[in-house]
Amino acid sequence: MTSEPRRLRLALFDLDHTLLPLDSDYEWGEFTIRIGWNDPVEFARRNDAFYADYQAGTLDVHDYVRFATEAVRARGPEAAAAAHQQFMRDVITPAIKPQALSLIRQHQAAGDEVLIVTATNEFVTTPIAQALGVPQLLSVQLARDASGWYSGEIDGIPTMREGKVRRMEQWLAERQLAWSDVESTFYSDSMNDVPLLEKVNHPVATNPDARLRTLAQQRGWRILDLFAADAQTPAPPAA
Repeated sequence: MTSEPRRLRLALFDLDHTLLPLDSDYEWGEFTIRIGWNDPVEFARRNDAFYADYQAGTLDVHDYVRFATEAVRARGPEAAAAAHQQFMRDVITPAIKPQALSLIRQHQAAGDEVLIVTATNEFVTTPIAQALGVPQLLSVQLARDASGWYSGEIDGIPTMREGKVRRMEQWLAERQLAWSDVESTFYSDSMNDVPLLEKVNHPVATNPDARLRTLAQQRGWRILDLFAADAQTPAPPAA
């Protein structure tokens, strides 16, 4: 008898408050205030309001992306790239924790396909994914205008709530795969990600907010407090 080939194993990660102990989108906005790109009072007020909507699961992602990319769009590619380098150096790199890197590397060493699936836009997250050593990133894609620069609109399906499931299904279809062809794990902190947590074989509530922690306990999902002092990096699920 010949054994069936092992199914492709996917390790999917949310980014903000999952692999990072912060919200990169929110922190980028705060950073633009510090470098003088946005009015501190008005921008902070609107940024806080959008963040509260996200936490409540009511965010209009199209409105938010227009708001969040306004300063970048106004300053152009060169200034935006230079500012992002400073953002990485000052904010993101110090927030990359060894526990997160260890978990990613463990999945990679096991031969798993690792993806970051985040509701934060590609401008903010592409360099972060590179710094984490994850080449495959599904993020909010930004449409471009005739000059090739960001227009403020979203290109395609935004990777938020049910959109994460749809973008993953597109990713699978491009490889002639379906959910039944893969063994999937998803790590997330947020109730916004319940649709994808429900879809995978191994949902892991990671640094969960209070509502997700309660739901995970009710459903028997694994709970991982990745940044707790005594956290143990979990082994990838058995094939």
